[in-house]
Amino acid sequence: MANTVSAKKMTRKIAKRTAINRSRRSRMRTFVRKVEEAIASGDQGVALSALRAAEPEIMRAAQHGIVHKNNASRKVSRLAARVKAIAA
Repeated sequence: MANTVSAKKMTRKIAKRTAINRSRRSRMRTFVRKVEEAIASGDQGVALSALRAAEPEIMRAAQHGIVHKNNASRKVSRLAARVKAIAA
């Protein structure tokens, strides 16, 4: 348990930051899930529009340090490949 004033303040800051990070991660996952559901339905138009909405959300999460930049790029790349494969 934090005893000093500075330690108590840090626990407040950490709790606030954790809540923000959890919200951003959840938002990103929601957008990714929408793309995956569109891919599963087999409708490329819907999947493409969902991917266009998800990509900036994923990259924004990377900018804020929620996921690593390479991880975000990999997610976008793999989703894009799966959307592209629907047409084939």
